Amino acid sequence: MDSIDLDIKHGEFVSIVGHSGAGKSTLLKMMLAELYPSEGAVYIDKDDTRHLSKKELVLLRRRVGTIFQNFRLIDSKTVYENIAFALEVAGMSDEEIEADVPHVLGLVDLQDKAEYFPKELSGGEQQRVAIARAIVIQPSVLVADEPTGNLDPINTYEVVQILKKINDLGTTVVLTTHNKGVVDSVGGRVVTMDGGKIVRDDKSGQYML
Repeated sequence: MDSIDLDIKHGEFVSIVGHSGAGKSTLLKMMLAELYPSEGAVYIDKDDTRHLSKKELVLLRRRVGTIFQNFRLIDSKTVYENIAFALEVAGMSDEEIEADVPHVLGLVDLQDKAEYFPKELSGGEQQRVAIARAIVIQPSVLVADEPTGNLDPINTYEVVQILKKINDLGTTVVLTTHNKGVVDSVGGRVVTMDGGKIVRDDKSGQYML
């Protein structure tokens, strides 16, 4: 990546597009402090990721929820348990878990699937569980790396609508995608990458490669 200068404001919904190898995933890994720039800096709020201790990095990552193309659910746990696990890791009490998990299940419209296992769900439902798990810790930023890549058009539409709802509630959403339909449906800011550089930053939601 070279000469990246990108400022994402609180509450924005930003779609990052580009061909394979353009640098989208690398950019997201820098946002998650999984990679560090050889020059320059990455700030989450006012925190320079290069200068955080291990404990501070853990706290930072709790402020950034993540969703991936392949769901990454725990097959041996139910939908409820998959979501609750994120809260357990964060040190939440049983009372907080019992209050928060049903709330996010309602947000992703999976109230009736709480006791199902991942293999009993459709791909779209599994991705909605992954979204619920990512937002149950109430992150300020939600990073979604090709979250609709394995989904059919109907499930893709449903996932995009959930992401828009989450954004409407105040969470910053950063989405990478190859899907023009997804970008058009979101209708927000679109950042186009090519060869590790930002080649276009459009406020009007246009997908142009």
